Amino acid sequence: MIEVKNLKIGYQQTVADHLNIEFPHQKITALLGANGCGKTTLLKTILGLIKPLQGDILIENTPHFDWTAAQLARTIGYVPQAQQGVFSIPVSDMVLLGRTAYLAWYATPSRQDKQIAQQCLEQLSIAHLANKSYIALSGGERQLVLIARALAQQPRCLIMDEPTSNLDFGNQIRVLEKIQQLRQQGLTIIFTTHQPEQALRYADNVVLMDQARIVKQGEPKAVMELALLAQIYRLSPEVLVKNLALFKE
Repeated sequence: MIEVKNLKIGYQQTVADHLNIEFPHQKITALLGANGCGKTTLLKTILGLIKPLQGDILIENTPHFDWTAAQLARTIGYVPQAQQGVFSIPVSDMVLLGRTAYLAWYATPSRQDKQIAQQCLEQLSIAHLANKSYIALSGGERQLVLIARALAQQPRCLIMDEPTSNLDFGNQIRVLEKIQQLRQQGLTIIFTTHQPEQALRYADNVVLMDQARIVKQGEPKAVMELALLAQIYRLSPEVLVKNLALFKE
């Protein structure tokens, strides 16, 4: 689905370099790494929000620079971390914003656009929230609304930046279960997380990042070695064994 080759990313200064990653079609890929390793910058570069400093990005075997912004928006949906809203916008309108990828700047949403937005709400089992204000929702509900907005773009890939950040345990599970269902429906999913157990439980593919480099990538059980996780999070193996259930017998 997406492949990066010898990629250098950053703003005025390099954030990460020599990145070579394959994000498999219709699979869930989890990016693991400490803060500052370049995970979010990588996502923004793939999305076209910032330009790569060097290297290539292939999306469905087509070079990144051959895609227009509209084409990218119709192919890759972006789900940011859920934030406390500041505008009292109805949930139905929030999801409808995902249809702007198909509208001219002067156009208004059609009946079909509104039907697609409604279908996305139903797909995530949150249609009952349609008339509620976004700012009145719980953190888990807001995250599902943001996923519905991205689905309204009718993408083939979803990129999610820490989709369970700041959610309680129950809402984390609800969001992750929905992500898994979307993969089963044919979407390619890329998400960042700070929780190795989430990657092991829900991902098909894991990429470990440390100090602006890729340490290892592949199937979760083959990649998530105790020594490597201790390295990227600057913890001793003993502390990880004590605190992570995945290393307990």
